[in-house]
Amino acid sequence: MECSDSIAATNTPSSSSSSPSSSSSPPPPNVVLSPCAACKILRRRCADTCVLAPYFPPTDPAKFTTAHRVFGASNIIKFLQELPESQRADAVSSMVYEAQARIRDPVYGCAGAICQLQNQINELQAQLAKTQGELVNMHCQQANLLAIIYMEMSQSPQPSSEESLDSLISPQSYQSNSCFLDDNNIGATWEPLWT
Repeated sequence: MECSDSIAATNTPSSSSSSPSSSSSPPPPNVVLSPCAACKILRRRCADTCVLAPYFPPTDPAKFTTAHRVFGASNIIKFLQELPESQRADAVSSMVYEAQARIRDPVYGCAGAICQLQNQINELQAQLAKTQGELVNMHCQQANLLAIIYMEMSQSPQPSSEESLDSLISPQSYQSNSCFLDDNNIGATWEPLWT
């Protein structure tokens, strides 16, 4: 009987803890299982209210190490405390990117990367403009060739459709058509393109 009484006594507090009156009690404090990467590197205890914990997880210590090298832990903490929580994640990623750029290029940092990207954009825009100019030139050449072909076809007598196809396909028609093969006529044929 004693055993059953002790079981009943242990069950009663748990059943009363699920009552509505216990829901107003504060939740248990958050237990930090593993300190954040910042606290690990700084060798300090990671508190529940650690500003750095959400942004420097223990699985990525290189992220904090890079930012800490350039900005320092106290500056990072001050900077994050001044910002609203909605902007902190973006600020941390920006600080890490700037720190990586500053380590790669100590003189120019991010400005060097931005300048390099702007130079690439300018070069690509120049290539695009050149290619568009060449494309316009080719369209003009095609239009001129079609105009020349139509003029020659309109000046020559109209043979039957089978004879005209044979004359266009035969190799003699290419040789007899001097405007494409004769070097003396090339300037006259292409002259409208250059004026």
